[in-house]
This record gives sequence, structure tokens and C-alpha cells, in this order.
Amino acid sequence: MNQPDFFDEGDLVGVLTTQPLDRLLDYKAPEGGCHLGAFVEVPLGPRKVLGVVWSAGRGDYDLAKIRSVIRVLDAAPMRDEMHIFIEKAAAYTLTPMPAMLRLGTRAPGLGDPPSMRKIYRRGTATPERLTDARRRVLDTLQRYGDLSFTLKELAEQAGVTSSVIKGLVKQGAVLEEDSPRDLPFLRMDPDRPGKDLTDDQKRAAAHLKAAIRTERYGTTLLRGVTGSGKTEVYLEAVAEALRMGRQALVLLPEIALTAEFLARVEARFGTRPAEWHSGATMTERRRIWRMVGQGQAQLVIGARSALFLPYQHLGLIVVDEEHDTSYKQEDGVLYNARDMAVLRASICGAHVVLASATPSLESWANAESGKYQRLDLKARFGPAVMPQMNAIDMRAETLSSGRWVSDTLKRAVDARLEAGEQAMLFLNRRGYAPITLCRACGHQVGCDQCDARMVEHRFLKRLMCHQCGDTKPIPEVCPSCGAEGRMAPVGPGVERLAEEATDLFPEARVAVLSSDLYGSARALKAEIEAIADGAADVVIGTQLVAKGHNFPQLTLVGVIDADLGLQGSDLRAAERTFQLMRQVAGRAGRAEKPGTAMLQTFQPEHPVIRAILAGDEEAFWRAEAAEREAAGVPPYGRMAGIILSGPDVGQVFDVANHLARNTAPLQQVGAQVFGPAPAPIARIRGRHRVRLLVKAGKGVALQGAVAKWVGQVRLKGDIRLAVDIDPQSFY
Repeated sequence: MNQPDFFDEGDLVGVLTTQPLDRLLDYKAPEGGCHLGAFVEVPLGPRKVLGVVWSAGRGDYDLAKIRSVIRVLDAAPMRDEMHIFIEKAAAYTLTPMPAMLRLGTRAPGLGDPPSMRKIYRRGTATPERLTDARRRVLDTLQRYGDLSFTLKELAEQAGVTSSVIKGLVKQGAVLEEDSPRDLPFLRMDPDRPGKDLTDDQKRAAAHLKAAIRTERYGTTLLRGVTGSGKTEVYLEAVAEALRMGRQALVLLPEIALTAEFLARVEARFGTRPAEWHSGATMTERRRIWRMVGQGQAQLVIGARSALFLPYQHLGLIVVDEEHDTSYKQEDGVLYNARDMAVLRASICGAHVVLASATPSLESWANAESGKYQRLDLKARFGPAVMPQMNAIDMRAETLSSGRWVSDTLKRAVDARLEAGEQAMLFLNRRGYAPITLCRACGHQVGCDQCDARMVEHRFLKRLMCHQCGDTKPIPEVCPSCGAEGRMAPVGPGVERLAEEATDLFPEARVAVLSSDLYGSARALKAEIEAIADGAADVVIGTQLVAKGHNFPQLTLVGVIDADLGLQGSDLRAAERTFQLMRQVAGRAGRAEKPGTAMLQTFQPEHPVIRAILAGDEEAFWRAEAAEREAAGVPPYGRMAGIILSGPDVGQVFDVANHLARNTAPLQQVGAQVFGPAPAPIARIRGRHRVRLLVKAGKGVALQGAVAKWVGQVRLKGDIRLAVDIDPQSFY
């Protein structure tokens, strides 16, 4: 960065704050000076705000009015690689720098003084009576040497109650001391034996370990069929990174996946890793942020925002289920965690592993072109085999009104239940019914704030908008015509499917897995663990169930509406349907008993359905790639979405039309503009939404042209403009 590493007291420093400003602010370095990259507290008007010393000050402001940095926070300074990552990520996504810095400081209380808590370590005395429980406590303390524990950590590690530890404290065999709350994480043991690997797994693990030892950037697509043991392979790569003294990050697409995964990590390395996601407590988030910055957290398991933690020596990033759409953040800072993982690794010389049974077409194409390396695991681990795939032609089935499970599928479920096995019915639609309709006048109940139909959630006794979250009671009288008793649910959701399953299988225990039915991530994880232990016979699930869960007794998956994702004009509709169906089918037969997947479809001759049944994934990717390349769309072209929104639809369209008429910056790079047009969901939370779409060739420097283009307009009033580089959805 060609900057001094240290600024003496009174030197001018440029501070990037987390406030929505378009420039650095000059301050005087505080007493004692400060390092480049120091996290600081600075005055901004009457407030105190968080910032980072980003550069030397510009000095283009009245020096007499320049204020001093209030204090330097007790945190490791931001490293050069993090500085570069934030700048490049901001430039790629066309995000203001303060918003990007906020992603990198999303831990509460960073400016608070350290708080204290009780910790426990080995004392010098010998207890009067050495029971098995007491011996386990002392053995645990001996095994970890100089490390100390909280009461909860020590009790869990030793498998005892807290009273056992308190008793040892009274006898001096264990010491209880006050210590700062933000303690280092227990050291992980990369040399603990893992599971026995197959020959294919050993070859893949050896390849990844060799790549990590080079300490150079690279990306590997680890493609393995569902149940092939991809996790065990990349955990060997994690072990290699830890042996080299480097940190590792594993990204998961769903918090509910972490319970089983954390247990596997603990079994492999002897202790739990840092866990970063929205379900973590505020205290734990602060601890993780600080310990990652000090190199005292070796492995982080997290959601997409874990990419922005201040790693000291990052050597490996794993993006598990890399195809998953939840890696794209669709509000605030619009970024794709998969792409940002590759960017971050390229800056710090780390290796990236993109793991999936059904990779994104972008990753598949990068592997085909040689940009990424590719490893394949073609068989399931152990005795498990891939499920048999069958289609149920719904044109030949006779269904009574209000029923969605065919007779063919019902007979298959009955057979599994008689055998003492589990069955899953999959429908990618939350709630009870997607539409509530008046049979007298045809009125469909919509959201008052959005142009979206409200979804009935009968378990909650409410109608809910899945766009803005607004809810209202289920009406007994039509809001339009006033007719009583004529409101009816139309179409199925998982709650309605569960009601049908209870009727069809009265002796079975039915469980519903849908994210909106659980008040916390902890409750959802507990339900998933219970199902895996056999607490349900029939599982009803949305796409949540497709994300890596392992239910050993599950041998049948029935897809209620395999055609659902093929509707609409999304350019990724075929790809996503293919991925989802293959992933859901992969839940069946993951243990000793073989599995079957049955797809209810009205279009068994559709190319995507045929590809799913045939299992020829390479043929599907090649055909899909050829279509995308012919159309010049991602990954063989570039796109950017422009979303304008505001309370006055006329004003929003005025700005959109101005942009559409003044496209010279885009024409200079050969880009096309489509629109403006109302967004498919044209109003959310009372704001009208208009979209434009920019399409350009693959090698075009699109960001610079888009920045010049949108920079022509001055937004007035409450109109907002968002730029979505590489859009994944077009709602």
C-alpha cells in the first residue's frame, strides 16, 4: 500500500469509518501513536464511531479543525491482505467501502474493555479421594497442558457435572481464577486418526494436502456423489492446514447443518471449532472475532459472513454445497460468498475447495476450462449405493380433490413403513397453502405492503408474506366482496402435505422440517438430530432437507411436484431443478439399506426430468453449458442487475427511463441494456421496484462501465438504487 506502518502522535491519518460516507476522514494520531490498520474510535459530530486507520491523511482540510483519534482499540490491526480484500470486494460488487467495512466488523462490543469470567486450570494439590469423575477432570487438564477452561468447557470435555469440578477447587486440585472473557479456543490436534478412507478418498485427500503445502493460491472443485464422503476428504485438507500453522474456514449454507458437522469435527480434531453464524451469541461472536485476529482460533465453521473475519494466516477455505443459492446475499451488500472466497484466497495464498454433488455451472465451466482443478468421488462411502430413480407420470394417476400424494407413491411409503424404515415427502413450498381465495368473487388475499399473495400458515394461524414478513389473521369474511365462509386455501404447502400424510398414514409419526416452524436455529438442529435418531417415520420437508443431512434410516424420497422449479423465466431454472432433485434424492439410502427416489411429474419427457432419472450429470452440464454459451449468458457472458425502488412509482420510472436513454458508458464496452420493467414482485414493503438488466461479453470490464452509467443520476427523495453484479435471482 506504500504507506508508513506507524504514525506518531499528531500525524495525520485517513480513517475509514463504518458510517455511510463517500471518503476517508482525516484525524490526528492519538497519544502514543497508532499503526496502519489499527481499529480506532473517532469523533464524528457529537458521536463516537468505529473506524480503521486506512492510510496517511490527505491534509486538504483546515488543520486547526482536525480532531484527534479518541483511542486505539484493543484488537490486532487489520492486515494488508484484509485491506486489499475489502477494497477489491467493494470494487467488484460496486459496494461503498463503509458498507464493506461493516461486514468486517460485525462483532458487538469491539470497543468495550475486556470483561472477566472464571476459568479453571490444574492446581498443585492432590484430592483426598480420587473418583473416576475426578480423574477425568485431572486427566483433561493434564492433556491440554497450560490451557485453561471455562466451567462449562471443562465439564463437557471431562464428561462430568460442574459440582465435581467445584469439589476439586475446594481441595486445591483445580484452581479457579478470574480471566478475560475472550479466551483462545482449545488447540486442535490434526494428527488424531480420522476415519478409514477409500482409495478414491485417499487420492483426493493427498491431492488437496499437496496443494495446501505449496502455500500458493489454487481452487479445486471436489465433486462427489451424495454420501461419497466429501467431508472426510476435505477434513484431511483442514488437518494439513493446521499442521502448517495456518487457519482454515469451512462455509456451510445452512445453520441447521452445523450440529452433525461439528460433532464430526470434534471427533476428528479433539475439540470444537469456532462457530460463526446468526445463531451464535453476541458474546461468542466478539470472542471469535478477537481470537481469529490473534490467530487463536484455528478453524472457523460459519455462514457466508465468516469470510470477513480478520484471519491472521488463512490457508484453506472450504465452500461446502458450493452450488447453494444461500451463498448469495440478496440484501444490503450484494455478494456471492463462493466468488468472494476465491478472491480472498487469491490475495492471501490460500487454497479453496468447492465441494458439491451437483456443482454450479460456473464452477463446472471453470473446471472444464482448467481454471480450477477437479477431483471426483464417484461412489458412496461404505456399503451405501446411489438410490434408484423413478418417475411417477401424474397424467396416469387418479387423484381426488385436495390430494397430492399419488397412489403409487402411497404404496411405496406403506412398504417402507412396514419395513421399519423412514420415508420423506418433499415439496419446496413453505406454509399450508400458497393462495387464499374467495370462492364467491375470486379475490386472492395479498400483502398490504407487497405485490405478493399471502401464504397461509395454519400451524401459526396466520397469513404471511414471504417477501416482507408481514402477517395478518386468516380472514373468515372476504375482504373484497364480504362473503362469509367462502375463503378457501388453494394449492399445497408442506403443512397441508403433513395433514394429508397424517390421514394417509395414521399410525406413522409425521415430522415437518421447514425453517419457519422453529423459533431458533437450536430448535431446528434438535429436531433434525431427533429425526436422524429415528423419532419420525414420515418426514415432510422443503429445500431445507436437501442440504447435506444424513438420516440413516431414510430409504424413500418422494418428490411431490418435480415440475415446480421448471416454471418461470429464470435462466438458472433447469440447473436449480436438476441440483435440487438430485440433492433431495441423495437423502435416500445413505446407510446399509438401498434407497429409492420417486418424482411425481406431469412432464416425464422434459429434458431436465430425463437427465435427473438417467443420472448422466455430465451430459446435463454439457447441454446446459451449450445453451448458455449460445445465449451469451453466465458463465459465458456477464450480467448486472439494477434495482430502483421508491414509494412513488412514477418517480422511480423517471430515473429508470433516464438511465435507459443514456447508456453511452455501457455502449463503449459493447454492453446491452434491457428494461426498465416492473420487477416480478413490483412492490415490497410499500416500495415500488423497477429493474434494468445489463448484458455484456465475458471479458468486459463491466463494473467500471456500470459505475459511470449509474453515476449520471442524482437520486432525490427516498429513491434507492442497488447494483447486483452477477445476479442469481431476478425477483
